[in-house]
Amino acid sequence: MLDAIVIGAGFAGLRVLHQRRDRGFAVHAFEAGGDVGGTWYWNSYPGARCDIESKDYCFIFDRRLHDGWTWTERFAGQPEILRYARYVADYANLLPHITFDTAIRAAEFDEASATWTVVTDAGDTHRCRYLIAAVGCMSAPYTPELPGLAQYEGVRVHTGRWPRAGVDFRGRRVGIVGTGSSGIQLIPRIAEAAAELTVFQRTPNFSAPARNRPLTPAEQQAAAAEYEDRVRYAGTTRFGHHIVGTGRPTTDFTAAERDHELEIRWQRGGTGILATFTDSGMNLAANSIVAEFFRRKIAAAVHDPDTARGLQPRTYPIGTKRLCVDSGYFETYNRANVTLVDLRDEPIRSCTRTGIRTTAREFRLEPWYSPPDSMPSPAR
Repeated sequence: MLDAIVIGAGFAGLRVLHQRRDRGFAVHAFEAGGDVGGTWYWNSYPGARCDIESKDYCFIFDRRLHDGWTWTERFAGQPEILRYARYVADYANLLPHITFDTAIRAAEFDEASATWTVVTDAGDTHRCRYLIAAVGCMSAPYTPELPGLAQYEGVRVHTGRWPRAGVDFRGRRVGIVGTGSSGIQLIPRIAEAAAELTVFQRTPNFSAPARNRPLTPAEQQAAAAEYEDRVRYAGTTRFGHHIVGTGRPTTDFTAAERDHELEIRWQRGGTGILATFTDSGMNLAANSIVAEFFRRKIAAAVHDPDTARGLQPRTYPIGTKRLCVDSGYFETYNRANVTLVDLRDEPIRSCTRTGIRTTAREFRLEPWYSPPDSMPSPAR
């Protein structure tokens, strides 16, 4: 019998596996995927990228682990993050304690013996004292329940289960359902190659530019030198990583001064703009100031006024959904081969053999993409 079983070998699974093992536990992890990495293993679609700066997106339990790795970009892409997860697993010698391509199908706790009985999808049974679910909040793919979906005869793929061999967009009529974080990252990449791209959007999202770029050798050296300071600082913030605001509320500034502070952080890129003012997450009037700044940026980026209005969020305060980070997302709608379909005006009626029919028109598509529901409960 094991002391502990860990479900998942993503970042949380790797950390808890390492921690339990080093404290003398007989521990083993089961991972449904074929490698470590969790969401970074499954979400391998073009454009997949972290929205936290790479020098903050790392384990901090061992300084030597940090010293042996150098990030190449300000915001690391999926391939580099997956390599980092593999590096961590190798460094900490965790692979012997992980079984891949194995999902947990059932778990039952016995009160009398205070033990768990766990059953895998292969039918194997294991017992343990502690069962640790490290499945995360972005591991369960969700496909919208669209009428007629089964009759669609084209190619259909999901960002949360992207084909390892990739997908060739060239010359195709592509549709994408959803404009959450994965859609916002994927849409510019598809638009570069597809003959036509139709974006079906129900709810527009706020998104800030990433301003991503390669890290210079000097920046890489500085990240190493500042490591302890960054770790200490992160522990004092409500965000858990290095974000610097004004430390003052909106009421301390004139309208022009507020725009100036927001513009500084817009040009810097990333999610730090949400921390500009101390009251924007608690006061609706302050929140509206930040939201309106974003809406003006969208209007300036998108040439067609109707399309710009369709992309401007107006039904929820900024920050109540996770702020997206993009690379040329809004500008993509200026391309002649990209069309926005606002599902609030013309909902999807059904899928057809060759595409999607809304209440107003029909779209011939091949293939089409469904971004995942990013915050479901994966343990169902």
